[in-house]
Amino acid sequence: MKIVFATNNAHKLQEIREILGPSFEIVSLNDIGCHEDIPETGNSLEANAHQKAEYIFDHYHVDCFADDTGLEVDALDGEPGVHSARYAEGTDHDSEANMKKLLTKLGDNPNRKARFRTVISLIQMEGGNPVCSREYRFEGVVEGHIAYEKHGTEGFGYDPVFIPDGYDKSFAELGEEVKNKISHRARAVKKLADWLNNEE
Repeated sequence: MKIVFATNNAHKLQEIREILGPSFEIVSLNDIGCHEDIPETGNSLEANAHQKAEYIFDHYHVDCFADDTGLEVDALDGEPGVHSARYAEGTDHDSEANMKKLLTKLGDNPNRKARFRTVISLIQMEGGNPVCSREYRFEGVVEGHIAYEKHGTEGFGYDPVFIPDGYDKSFAELGEEVKNKISHRARAVKKLADWLNNEE
């Protein structure tokens, strides 16, 4: 099954392809010739995922899915949340700056509880009609806590400072193979895969 994943993020593409396996052909925005900067102006992960998927469906009339992921830290009232990729002022996907701001804001606060949450919006054509579609949503959550300093070099984003419950190592130390089995994105994608497999 061929389906568009509304991203050009190489890390996310690889992660999704590994989780979904060979029965799905996951193509990127580049693969369909989409080079626009798709807006992400929603005030929630759900809104952003929907906005991206809807944009691709409306402009390219293909089955597609989009995701948005946020790190939610209890002691910071859910920050960085929907702003996770641009948490540090004046930056976009600058992981080092984002982690530095997070650790600085948390300081020595003993409440390090946090979670990663991924929301996927899947938009599929109905009855072969490119103007008729249905949206389905899938969510994955992994609970954990924020370390006092960075650990590990694998992964991306906040992986070096996030330690999932049940482990004593960060996502960046656990490596891709373990992370792809237990991560927020893995859990959301598993629900997506189950849905797509049942649809065939």
